[in-house]
Amino acid sequence: MSEHAATSANTTPGADATPAEHPVTGADPAPTRHAAPGADTTLDEQATTTGHPAPGAGTTVGADTALGEQATPAGHPAPGATPATGRLYGVGLGPGDPELMTLRAARIIAEADVIAYHCARHGRSIARSIAAPHLRPEHIEERLMYPITVETTDHPGGYRGALDDFYEEAAARLAAHLDAGRTVAVLAEGDPFFYGSYQHMHKRLAHRYPTEVVPGVTSISAAAARLGTPLCEAEEVLTVIPGTLPEDELTARLAATDSAVVMKLGRTFPAVRRAMETSGRLDEARYVERATMSGERTGRLADIDPESVPYFSVAVVPSRTATPPPAPEGGEVVVVGTGPAGPLWLTPETRRALADADELVGYTTYLDRVPHRPGQIRHGSDNKVESERAEFALDLARRGRRVAVVSGGDPGVFAMATAVLEVASQDAYRDVPVRVLPGVTAANAAAARAGAPLGHDYAVLSLSDRLKPWEVIAERLRAAAAADLVLALYNPGSRSRTWQVGKARELLLEHRAPDTPVVLGRDVGGPEESVRIVRLGELDPDQVDMRTILLVGSSQTRAVRRGDGHEIVWTPRRYPE
Repeated sequence: MSEHAATSANTTPGADATPAEHPVTGADPAPTRHAAPGADTTLDEQATTTGHPAPGAGTTVGADTALGEQATPAGHPAPGATPATGRLYGVGLGPGDPELMTLRAARIIAEADVIAYHCARHGRSIARSIAAPHLRPEHIEERLMYPITVETTDHPGGYRGALDDFYEEAAARLAAHLDAGRTVAVLAEGDPFFYGSYQHMHKRLAHRYPTEVVPGVTSISAAAARLGTPLCEAEEVLTVIPGTLPEDELTARLAATDSAVVMKLGRTFPAVRRAMETSGRLDEARYVERATMSGERTGRLADIDPESVPYFSVAVVPSRTATPPPAPEGGEVVVVGTGPAGPLWLTPETRRALADADELVGYTTYLDRVPHRPGQIRHGSDNKVESERAEFALDLARRGRRVAVVSGGDPGVFAMATAVLEVASQDAYRDVPVRVLPGVTAANAAAARAGAPLGHDYAVLSLSDRLKPWEVIAERLRAAAAADLVLALYNPGSRSRTWQVGKARELLLEHRAPDTPVVLGRDVGGPEESVRIVRLGELDPDQVDMRTILLVGSSQTRAVRRGDGHEIVWTPRRYPE
């Protein structure tokens, strides 16, 4: 047996352990198991004393049988019977109030041979205190005491190495009981598979012994209940975040989700609070400490003293339908880019702005990429009314509305940011707040699909002559080509503009070799995505439309066929002298 003797069921939480009456090895037969008052006699009505099946009862190893029904005292099989092990239970206790335990959890605890629970060096165990009404004097208790509580240790493997050794030793102690035919119930606050210490025992033992995990009410559910506010509704997404993440990661996760729960506060609380503020969620955030337990406390997260926050607390950003964020005074316009296609290309900051908006304004094709939210109003329009769209959005904001102007790609690259800022510069709109949030550009998306053609200096041009004369476009093409820049060509053609690609090819061939790689990226990220690599001399204008972007290599750009037959394009970062 390990040097940690099991404690008596009469041991007061926090008291020093006394030698158990039933050590792991060399034990006397396990005591008779008595039913909890008022309960059915045992988990299986045929069971009698610990490990003794009723006469004639048959069992199968690994089946969902009664607690320890195969075992005989101290694990000795009956004459002629196959040796049997005990059964392992991970028992969820719920958030703290003993009345929130499930009936099955209470029954398993009452009838198990061994009750195991984790605790710190002080020896007290919240899990044991929750389960205390169901413990019996005959129970063998295994107190699994963590060797360290802070991330400083002399262990050669560091903090993680010390914990791994502890989990191995604890698992060995429980395995000795299971090998002896005893049923072991490992107590877990909340749910055993939700940030629970039981999981470390499960990973080490479940493949060796019959095992069952009994779910419990999580602290998340308890916190929402105590706050009296919904967590998520309809298509809202709930994100569970450990407070131990780096602060910038916390900020991004909070910005990108509808509702959230941040676990593991305590010393992480200052960083969590800053992340809430940076992500714009602080006004919505609520705080719950020791939900359903003695000393419970709830309130606005912004009002909580960081020095008063224990580990057993959570931060909650509830459903937006329950706590809509306050509108900025006077309203605002946020110009956002959706990237080249759907939700995978949205940044967390853009997701937050879209979720916060009262009204969305944009080209209908781009608005369709944004998920519908209850209460939001959408204003879709044609692609050729940018100034009117910008003025409409600014008028809404001037009336106190939060408006998101939706653009494809990056809003500052041949998109809506310029139109909005141009109108916002007029005297009538100078006091309306305007923000521009970046998005993934079509050039970056197509380049990533093809390899790294933009790995060195490059220029970005639009081939559309609707807003500037073709003579200006031609002059810039010649200049960029003469400078040996890689070119990203936007708006290359449409049903009404069919000759620009052919003319651009002629101009570029004055400075580039015919075998210069050209990437044709169409609908990148969308359902009709196509990325092809051709040579400049073979570029066919009929294969180019408004949904296509062209990346034309420099003299240094290389096209290489990989071992799998896939061709990639890249431009070296070094330029020959």
